[in-house]
Amino acid sequence: MAILLEKSFNPTQYRIVWEIEPHEDGIRLDQFIKSNFGNWSRELIKKKIKASEIVISDRMPPHRPNSKVHTKEIITLVTYKDKHEDEYWNGELLKLQTTPEILIEDENLIVISKPTFMTTHPTGKRLFNCATVFFEDKYKKTIHSIHRLDRETSGVLLLGRNPSCANKLTKEFEKSRVLKCYFFIARKNDEYKDEMTFEANQRLESHDNSLKRVLIEPYPENSTKGKHAKTSFIILEKDGPYVVGLAFPKTGRQHQIRVHAQVYGLPLIGDKIYLGGYPMFQRFKDGCASKEDHDKMEHYRHALHSMALRIKYNNKLQVFRTKIPADLSQWIESNTKIDTKELEKKCVIEIENYFKASDKNE
Repeated sequence: MAILLEKSFNPTQYRIVWEIEPHEDGIRLDQFIKSNFGNWSRELIKKKIKASEIVISDRMPPHRPNSKVHTKEIITLVTYKDKHEDEYWNGELLKLQTTPEILIEDENLIVISKPTFMTTHPTGKRLFNCATVFFEDKYKKTIHSIHRLDRETSGVLLLGRNPSCANKLTKEFEKSRVLKCYFFIARKNDEYKDEMTFEANQRLESHDNSLKRVLIEPYPENSTKGKHAKTSFIILEKDGPYVVGLAFPKTGRQHQIRVHAQVYGLPLIGDKIYLGGYPMFQRFKDGCASKEDHDKMEHYRHALHSMALRIKYNNKLQVFRTKIPADLSQWIESNTKIDTKELEKKCVIEIENYFKASDKNE
């Protein structure tokens, strides 16, 4: 890899500067960029080179995709926010919340309620509407992600204002010493056994087909496939086909709650993969989902919200909690007879009880 000389973000511009190392001498410019941005197509890279968003210092433009780069040369990439981060629902542009709610903040830690469609940090094509980018622009310094939430998942997210804090709290997650609670809305199917509490222990593993690697497969608890995973579920309310509840993941596998809920007959509304299926997920990804696809989803994002998190910070256990987000409350009020104010109270009680019970079981 080339030597990274500079990397800076703000909500509209991303700038990165590299110095070419000897082992990269003679590589094509487009190949060099592709090796650092694997999600970018060659057409996109070609377009950015033509627009002089990718330049080789001390060389007269125009540069070309097949221009060779040489040892010690400086490559600068500046890219700007455009429409590829927009989100649509039924053909209409969604108005995104781009300013996260700050729950708690001090000189070391920022705790926010992450809005849906905001990524934790820049990744792939998502470079601007990111939690770390927002605060790096605000404080003009590097902000460190401690853990992450899926792009569509909202709720409690911890960010470190310095490496020491980030490393210390990341270890708490890695050692499974953090208690987490998620709020969800599901649509039951024939697999649901009408249980009010249950524990899912299916092992989880990503699909072995590279085209479907985003799809997580469940396996029996005694299987040799997959990785150990455990989630406790508490059902709070049921109304018609809809079920509202809390999930307490003991492990932190990818898509864990969504897959475990589906296994027990409770796929989340808005979940394009586990309610809709992989072909439907691809249609949404490619921007060609039908009206029937939208109707089946019922909501523009999967209904999962990080409601509370307990972690040891400043030598004591601290609970960071947020409310049911407005989009999920509004959906419940529009589609069910569930009282959202009473639902909020139930959430608080069940979270406190679960955290207390966890202490007794240790």
